[in-house]
Amino acid sequence: MTALDFLLDFVFNTYIMIVILRVWLQIARADFYNPFNQFIVKATDPLLRPMRRVIPGALGLDMAGITLILLVAYTKFAIMMITKTGEILPLTLLIWGSLFAVKKVGVLIFWILLLRAIMSWVSQGRHPIEQVMSQLSEPLLSPIRRRLPDLGGIDLSLMILSFTLLFLNMLANDILTPLIGPIWIQL
Repeated sequence: MTALDFLLDFVFNTYIMIVILRVWLQIARADFYNPFNQFIVKATDPLLRPMRRVIPGALGLDMAGITLILLVAYTKFAIMMITKTGEILPLTLLIWGSLFAVKKVGVLIFWILLLRAIMSWVSQGRHPIEQVMSQLSEPLLSPIRRRLPDLGGIDLSLMILSFTLLFLNMLANDILTPLIGPIWIQL
């Protein structure tokens, strides 16, 4: 990996995670005034505000935010293609960019769950970031909790969802590797 590849990965991976968080915070109806949420809003507003004038929301989703996620993914791979081969392959760009966006959603969910678990041992609900992690993950965890039997105060929903995400990641790799090569691992 060259220094340019590292820089591109860092910048685009970080920004796509921030935009995914912005969309996810809106879906979860998280506390807008939380300091962490304010950072996410301020980091994404310069690009999202003009896009919202053109792209309306639909079905309760921020379609401008989803479009921005895909644009960031496509831009990353377009730059990588230009720097490596000097040309852009549109079909490859669409496939890789879309897969990249989907994988980053799963990766972000996994890290939010992990951070929530670790912070629950340390801060015990008093930190603003832990409140956000709870607001983001509760809609995913509560359906699992409702289906689990009472285990005497032990909550396995977080572990079940984490293992499910890891399984889906491995399954996607198993399915996609014969079709398009080992790109899933590299995303």
